[in-house]
Amino acid sequence: MNTGTALPYRVKELARIKDISREAKVRLDFLEFAKKHPVTVSCRRFGISRSTYYRWKKRFDPRNLKSLENRSRRPKNVRKPKWSVELIEAVRKLRGEFPAWGKAKLVVLVRERGFEVSESTVGRILAYLKRRGVLKEPVKKVKVRRTPRKRDYAVRKPPDYEVKEPGDLVQIDTMDVRPEPGCVFKQFTAADVVSKWGFADVRRAATSSLAREFLEELIRASPFEIRGVQVDGGSEFYGDFERACKELGIKLFTLPPRSPKLNGAVERLNRTFQEEFWACYDGDLTLQEMRPSLEEWTMEVLV
Repeated sequence: MNTGTALPYRVKELARIKDISREAKVRLDFLEFAKKHPVTVSCRRFGISRSTYYRWKKRFDPRNLKSLENRSRRPKNVRKPKWSVELIEAVRKLRGEFPAWGKAKLVVLVRERGFEVSESTVGRILAYLKRRGVLKEPVKKVKVRRTPRKRDYAVRKPPDYEVKEPGDLVQIDTMDVRPEPGCVFKQFTAADVVSKWGFADVRRAATSSLAREFLEELIRASPFEIRGVQVDGGSEFYGDFERACKELGIKLFTLPPRSPKLNGAVERLNRTFQEEFWACYDGDLTLQEMRPSLEEWTMEVLV
C-alpha cells in the first residue's frame, strides 16, 4: 500500500537550489522513496523507524524544504533564575566599585554582606547584568604602535654587503647581569662575525654615552680595524654612540624589530658569559672589582 505524500514536480531539483543541510536532503530522499514504495520497505531500506517516518511526513511542507531541517532541542519552558533583587543589586554595586574584578573575587565580598551564594551564581548574575547593559566595563588600554625614531646615520645592512675579513662586521649588544636579587648591572658585549673574537665590559647602566665609551675601548682592544658594527634598536645605540660611529667612519647597521637571531654571534657570546663567567663569579659587586675580573677572563678565554 502506498501511503506517501504526493510531492510537487521537481522538488528534488529545488533541494539542490535551496540552501538545506545534508540531513534534510536525506529525509527528502526518504520521502521520495516512500512515495513509490510501502512504508515498511522504505523504513527498512533507510534504517528508519515507522514512527520517525510519520513524524517527518507530518511536519514536511513541500513548499518549504526547511521543514525537514533539525529543530531546536531547547526546552520551551526554561527554568528562570531565582535571584533576589537584593543579591542582584549587591553584585551590581560591588562590580561598580571594582570594575576589573571577576566572580572569584566578588563572591568573597558578596558573602561578607550576608548572602549565601556560590561563585558560579555570581558569574551568572554578572552575565545577566551585562546582557541588560547595566554594567560599565572597564576601558581596555589600546596599545599604540610607536613609530621608529629616525636615524641620522644608521641604516639596515644591505643584502650585498660582504663580510669576508675580521672587522667587516662586529655585532654589539647589551644584557642584564643580575648577580643577586635587586642588583642589576649592564654588560656591553661585542663579537666579530668572522674571527669570533670577543670583547666585553660591565657598567651600572646602558646609555648612549657609555655605549660610546665602550666603542672607543673596543677599538683600542681590537687586533684588527673595525669597519662596520651591527646593533639592535636599543636607545643606548642612538645619540652619542651613533655620532661616534659617524665621526670614526664606521658603518652602523641596525636590526629590524624583534629579530635578535640576526645578531646570533653576540647572542651566543652573551650566553657564554652568563654560563661560564657570571654563574661562577664570587667577587665583590662593585665595578672596581667586576670590570677587571671580566676583562681578565675575556683575555684568557676569548682572545
